[in-house]
Amino acid sequence: MLSDDTYIARRLQLLGEWDAALAALGPDADPELRAEIAVDRWFFRIEGHEEAEKAVAALDPASPTAHLLTGRLAYSRLLFQRGARADDRAVAEAGYRAAIETGDEKQRAWAEYHWAVLLDNIDEDPAGALPLYETALDVATKYGDGYFESYIIRHLAPHKEPTERLSMLRRSLHLRAALGARPQTIAAQALLADNLPEDDPERAELVRTFRPGAEELRIGWLVHED
Repeated sequence: MLSDDTYIARRLQLLGEWDAALAALGPDADPELRAEIAVDRWFFRIEGHEEAEKAVAALDPASPTAHLLTGRLAYSRLLFQRGARADDRAVAEAGYRAAIETGDEKQRAWAEYHWAVLLDNIDEDPAGALPLYETALDVATKYGDGYFESYIIRHLAPHKEPTERLSMLRRSLHLRAALGARPQTIAAQALLADNLPEDDPERAELVRTFRPGAEELRIGWLVHED
């Protein structure tokens, strides 16, 4: 059973209230949860990197969560070109490989997904990324994990033909909205809008909808693009 603090922090994290989520955690809270929230905040807001790195450094370095979050931090520094380090590409892949070797089935699948994103977005190697996406999707489907599925199909969609691409992007959006994952929903609205024709009324409505939310939550890569 989740403690009250953990439950509240998780709900606030889903809402994109990362500062409040961290503040809700007591001194004895699960350090892995604290690190996950801090890394999420850094990724969406592109701020608070030092705190995120400290939270990850406080974890057991041999744990799959530490490996995965270390990889995510290195990947995001490369993606955003914020404080990127010479070894970030190697650190990211090493973290994901280690998480695959040490984690349970779902942790391995998350690591495979993140490794695929690294190959896809940084290396521009879809041939290497696609099998990892598909493996991760099999696990998400097996467990009925709509949140995880929404992440995978968001990244699979650009590799599909237009009709299937839009179908996958809409499913990702609907899964996130149904789960109340606000920052992820806003990101899904933005990506779907970007894949629709400029004169499509749905695109205009999506833009009107996601922009205020992105500004309120200070989602750095969406506010910056605007």
